[in-house]
This record gives sequence, C-alpha cells and structure tokens, in this order.
Amino acid sequence: MALARMALLTVVRSISRRIVRTSLAAAVAALLCVPPALAQSDRETNPIALDWMQGSPPPLERQVRFQDLGHLTFPKTRWSFSHFRELGPTTNVWRGAAAPTRLRYALRDDLDELAFEPLGGGATISWAQSLARNHADAALIMHRGRIVYERYFGVTTAQTPHMSFSMTKSYVGVLAAMLVAEGVLDEHATVASYIPELAGSGFADATVRQILDMTTDLRYSEDYSDPRSDVYQFAYAGGLFPRPTDYRGPDTFYDYLRTVAAAGPHGRAFAYRSVNTEVLGWIVARVTGQNLSDVLSERLWRPLGAELDAYILVDQSGTAWASGGLNATLRDHARFGEMMRLNGRYNGRQIVPASVVEDIRRGGSQEQFAQADYAT
Repeated sequence: MALARMALLTVVRSISRRIVRTSLAAAVAALLCVPPALAQSDRETNPIALDWMQGSPPPLERQVRFQDLGHLTFPKTRWSFSHFRELGPTTNVWRGAAAPTRLRYALRDDLDELAFEPLGGGATISWAQSLARNHADAALIMHRGRIVYERYFGVTTAQTPHMSFSMTKSYVGVLAAMLVAEGVLDEHATVASYIPELAGSGFADATVRQILDMTTDLRYSEDYSDPRSDVYQFAYAGGLFPRPTDYRGPDTFYDYLRTVAAAGPHGRAFAYRSVNTEVLGWIVARVTGQNLSDVLSERLWRPLGAELDAYILVDQSGTAWASGGLNATLRDHARFGEMMRLNGRYNGRQIVPASVVEDIRRGGSQEQFAQADYAT
C-alpha cells in the first residue's frame, strides 16, 4: 500500500517522548528518538495532575510555550497535542451545518485484558497496560461498523481535536486520488505542469503518481534522530519549530520545496519523505482553486457528517501543513475509516469513488517498497 494514501485510521495515541534539553536541534532529535519512560506513572505525566496551563496566568513552570519547545516536550505534549491551535496559527476545517452522522456502539468490557507480546519481544502485556506505558491520550476501536472500545485520558476528550501528525497524509492522498478519478488531475502529468514554481526543483519531472506513491528520488533526508537532517530545515521554514537566532533559510513550506533537489531518476524505489505530500497538497490547492482546508471540508468533512470542526496548522503565509498538521477527534477519524471500509460510501452517498478505495487496497509495488530496507 502506498503510504501517502493509507486510509486505516483507528487509534490516535500520544507520541510523546522525553528530550535532553541542550540545543534546539538536539532537543528535537531526542524528542523523536528516545522512547517514553515506561516507569512513569499516570500521575507523573497527566496534564491535569501536573496543572499544565492552569491559572490566570499559569505560573511560568506550568506553562506550555512554543518558543521554548514546550509544545514538543514530554510530558507537556500530553497537553499540547490536544491544544495545538492555542500555540500557533491554524485554519479551520468546517464540518458543515447539518447534523452529524450517528455512530453505532457495541462497547465491550473485555478488551483491556487482551494480552499480547510487544513488538521486539519482552513480557506479555495487556492492551490496557500498553496504553498506560505509552502514555496514551485516547484510543478508539471500530469493528464491523460499531465502536467497541473508546477511552480518553488526561485533558483529551471525545470533543477534543487531537494532533494527528502523519495521518494527515491519508486525507490529502485520498483527496488527490479523488481528483484523479474525476479526471481533474492527471496522475501521469509532471509536477511542473501543475506547479511551474517547482520547475527548477527536484520535483519538476516527477509524476503525480510518483508523488502519491513516494517513489521520488530526492536529496532530502527525513531522519528525525539527526538534527542535520533536511526535515529540520523543512520544519523551520514552516514555523513548526522555533527558528534558531541565526536562521536565514526559507520562510514558508512552498519556499522550502523550491530548494529540494533531485538525487536520481524518479520511480525506482519507495522512500518515506513528507515533502512529497506537501507538493501533493500544493497541487490539490492549485487545481481546485481552493485552500486545502476548504477542499477537505467540502469533499470529506461535510459529506461524512463530521461531529466537530477539525483544524490544520499553517505557515506564516497561511499554507496548510499537508503532511502532518491535521487536528481532529477520534470519532471523526472513525467516520473516515468506516467510509473507506465501505468502499467509499457513507452517510447515504458515495463520497470517495470505489475505484480509489480499490487502488489503495491493491497497494503499491512491493519491490519498490522493499528497497527502503525497513526492518519491520
């Protein structure tokens, strides 16, 4: 399955990590590569127990602030991942004026005790223990169209849009695939034919399909453990991290994309690079003449009968963070997942063409994916 177009969305969990507070780059690197402290109790990480952002104003030691990387510092992330729009610019994804679609429930009381062996081995643990050890903010499981399990922890509730990070790619990929199915977008056309501003970049001669499938060959590294990785420059450009005082790089997502060069011919191998989805978001916005958030509202959020508005982080030019900026509730993610399970049909209408769902299920090239050399 092409990762840029995955549509399996069942559980949102906090991906909080401990960090070493040295330089900004080292802090972010540690945030993204050091596993959670499994011994920490809920009391030690719960934002309610820790009084994060409580008070008028909150005491300095209880504040979660963007400028000191508080929004990405564990355990402050257990507050920030449910309050991202209070820390940076966002744009709304309107749910529409109609009543939300009704979700069906068949709650079970035996799933918490379900035991399994964690990836990589180790002692058997229960599902409930796994949520606690990962400091989960929320979990929702659907089975055959019914919600069988739903839990919320800390400050996250059923009405809280939670940071979704790279699940955003699933939505943007599906939107692009819908436009391909409708003939609005040619998957064999080059990026430069839709975005002339990228004619001098490494994306220029990549096809839309190669962007969708992430089979571009670019001089771009997405190693979150390496502060010298290109993904950090991308984050600085979009304002996702506070910029170092000596930063002189691009000021927006689109400005950054112009700087990405090709490393070789496209279409030979899979490589997970978020900048592909940023280009895809730009193409979707260009061919529709709408902001990405409005396309998401018009084509998915409103037809699904979403329960609440979602929102997306934007850069200083108002461009949506297409590869990771969506914030939504678990129940609305569940509506999207159920629609995909039902071959694109939901709420009494065909929302996503069945051919799109079939193509996603068919998946991408196993040979190209194998070249990425993932251990699992």
